[in-house]
Amino acid sequence: MSDAAIVLAAGKGTRMRSALPKVLHRLAGKTMLEHVLDGLLSEGFVCPAVVVGYGAEHIERVTGARCRYIPQTEQLGTGHAGRVALDTLPAEVERVVLVYGDAPLIPAHAVRDMLELQRNTRVPVVLLTTRVADTRGFGRVIRDESNDPVALVEESDLLPEQHAIDEVNLGAYVFDAGFLRRCLPLLRPHLPKGEYYLTDVVAMSARDGTKAVALEIDGGVDVMGVNDLIQLEQASRTVYDRSHRRLMRNGVTIVNSASTFIDEDVRIAADSVILPFSLISGQSVIGTGCTIGPHATITASQIGDRCTVVASTVENSKIGDDVCIGPYAHLRAGAHVENGVEIGNYAEIKQSTIGAGTKIHHFSYLGDAEVGANVNIGAGTVTCNFDGMRKHRTVVEDDAFIGSDTMLRAPVTIGAGAFTGAGSVVTRDVPSGSVAAGVPARVIRRSVRSKTDSETERRK
Repeated sequence: MSDAAIVLAAGKGTRMRSALPKVLHRLAGKTMLEHVLDGLLSEGFVCPAVVVGYGAEHIERVTGARCRYIPQTEQLGTGHAGRVALDTLPAEVERVVLVYGDAPLIPAHAVRDMLELQRNTRVPVVLLTTRVADTRGFGRVIRDESNDPVALVEESDLLPEQHAIDEVNLGAYVFDAGFLRRCLPLLRPHLPKGEYYLTDVVAMSARDGTKAVALEIDGGVDVMGVNDLIQLEQASRTVYDRSHRRLMRNGVTIVNSASTFIDEDVRIAADSVILPFSLISGQSVIGTGCTIGPHATITASQIGDRCTVVASTVENSKIGDDVCIGPYAHLRAGAHVENGVEIGNYAEIKQSTIGAGTKIHHFSYLGDAEVGANVNIGAGTVTCNFDGMRKHRTVVEDDAFIGSDTMLRAPVTIGAGAFTGAGSVVTRDVPSGSVAAGVPARVIRRSVRSKTDSETERRK
């Protein structure tokens, strides 16, 4: 059986009170549309048709090539949007999964269950519903004396006695494609906006004598769609709660879930501890035995085992094992920190590799640098990597000792085992095993460490 998926994402969402297209509002690190597409992808719908209208170019820029975009040039309601998309589907498509783009909380398994229910019953429509105390203005499911759904009615169109109905439509359906092709052209516009409602096909199905079937799921407000920014915040808390429960079930300690924010794509190994006021986002991966926080921000980064990140920011970086970061350090994009490194307060690293065992204990800046193993970076060290037009590289080789307040004007290389004196401005390469000091720095002697190493080699 050939199936296809359609996502309706053309509306502006006036109740959001925002110029941003509704489906591009983010919750827990991803847009609402991305949440919906991820759910469909998990059920095998690789490139669904997404109907776009308001902010179409913006949506395409953000979402990229993971779906096929169908323009709805006139905003004439969900029924019209469904028809526009249906006309683009191949004739051999037999079933259509249709989901609203502002329904990010619908669990992926619900789509699978709806498809299975339609396969078993052969009904023309399967709709997804839940029951809630606070209906939030969502459309209600009207059932007949046999308890079959016979209509979906918008809040504004409810009869007085229907306001007490607590079953709401979640905005996800499985349609028989032939039925949908017959019904959509027969829809009539609703006043005052002249919009065509997709929900009217349920009543059409009942009139034809082929009633729809509702799949009612648990969850209440935790599976409902988003109509305004208050509901967006509530939906975000739901996604975070799901993510936290998954991690805690797998052995991660989250000290205070209410003050911790971990995106659902984040992976954390067992026996790590997440302290309050930490934000971990993107596709970050954290190893076992780590302590993250308090007040840590980690974005799209890989962190090895037994690491500590305290009150610091790590962005698009790769961290090895047994690394200590913080407090108040900032690792910007492109930082690659190897095993056993110590990075202290007010250190900033960008587009740099830091070798194993190196210590950067105090305020400093390392940008576009390659720092070797077991290097000491003194307080106040700065790589002067930008000449006003281009970035240049700084190389500090293994076992070097960079004195406090050293300025390294790139491009420059500090050789293995070399020393720089406090306050030096290094404008030329410093040979291995030598000591350079001054402004500008010059080589003044061989290092004590280098002499000792040479004498040891001679005795051998």
